[in-house]
Amino acid sequence: MKILARVGLVLAALSLLAIGTLGGVILDREVLSTFSPPPGLPTNSEQDFALISEAWNLIEANYVDQQAVTGTTLVYGAINGMVLALGDTGHSRFQTPEMRRSEQIGLSGEFEGIGAWVDFRNGYVTIVAPFDGSPAEAAGLKPGDVVLAVDSEDMTGQTLDQVIGRILGPAGTDVTLTIFRPETGDTTDYTITRAKIQIHNVTWETIPGTNVAVLRISQFSGGVTDDVKTALREMKDQGVEGVILDLRNNPGGLLNEAVDTASQFLSDGNVLLEQDAQGNQQAIRVKTGGLATDLPMVVLINAGSASASEIVSGAIQDAGRAQIVGQTTFGTGTVLQEFPLSDGSSLLLATQEWLTPGGRVIWHQGIEPDITVDQPISTSLIVPDAVRDMTSEQLQATEDLQFLRALELLQQAVTVSAR
Repeated sequence: MKILARVGLVLAALSLLAIGTLGGVILDREVLSTFSPPPGLPTNSEQDFALISEAWNLIEANYVDQQAVTGTTLVYGAINGMVLALGDTGHSRFQTPEMRRSEQIGLSGEFEGIGAWVDFRNGYVTIVAPFDGSPAEAAGLKPGDVVLAVDSEDMTGQTLDQVIGRILGPAGTDVTLTIFRPETGDTTDYTITRAKIQIHNVTWETIPGTNVAVLRISQFSGGVTDDVKTALREMKDQGVEGVILDLRNNPGGLLNEAVDTASQFLSDGNVLLEQDAQGNQQAIRVKTGGLATDLPMVVLINAGSASASEIVSGAIQDAGRAQIVGQTTFGTGTVLQEFPLSDGSSLLLATQEWLTPGGRVIWHQGIEPDITVDQPISTSLIVPDAVRDMTSEQLQATEDLQFLRALELLQQAVTVSAR
């Protein structure tokens, strides 16, 4: 299974996020107390492994907190360090067995936790995006919020795994996060009740006072394309004449879902190009039979849009299919290959880079919108569930300027299409 590099990790209460394992073999202290080259040692690497053994023995003999000196901890830390040394921060990563299960649960669309994607930025765990309808969103957490403390315990200097480990807990229990919001400079405590979260990745609603709709995809987990098809059929049955595809704060997901979803709006051409380490490219074609290839549309993106969101928006943009509105996306441009290890852990390594159909590099650059509409990342976004209960007047008074601009452009496109 190909997983697109996603921003952050699901805060799932059943996952215990630690650090990884070396080649699936847990080396105990006896193995490294006196180094002897193991079978299958990479060529010319004996001296490097001997240096690891030397450091291991020094830590074991001298570190003051001897309870922290365990074989698993040191090996997991060493492997995590090797992956981090690649410089592919936020993409290639190690997964313990618990982390791997958490990833699979998150992609399945149901898990327990506070419901947020997070990332490690500038030395702190930062909220990338709360899930729609999650406890994190209900509590008021916003993209860009920085986690300073958990249950009054300072998280300064803690790793991503350690911070998430403090946040985790059974559904129905509370956790208090001390949050710093860079936009305002405010520090506030948020007490959040953990819950079992059923993620509704695809939602849509007709926009009041119009004959167009907003279709939101919150992440590209398994089954998203089927839900998109269902939504598009319902729109057709109700006479919807245009759609805003909202991919804001969508951290990505599965490659096949990105390709299949993009194919609902494109009639031909490529969805993306995959490029390997040697520069060889393979085109991933649009799948035929899309349900909305001629439906007028506008696409919304922002800095929280990553990975699969960038594939879909980039393909639509390169095809000239629709205008892209909002802010430049996160810039995730790798396809991760999972390499399972013998103890149930795995390495997710970037083995391919993806490009837009026109050959544009997205990694670290992102998708630039056709029409830039800047607004604070903390802005409350208009989502289908909110639209359902709004009047036209309330909608026009919203602070979500990106949505209003997209609506204006879509209505113009619908008018032109009707001529």
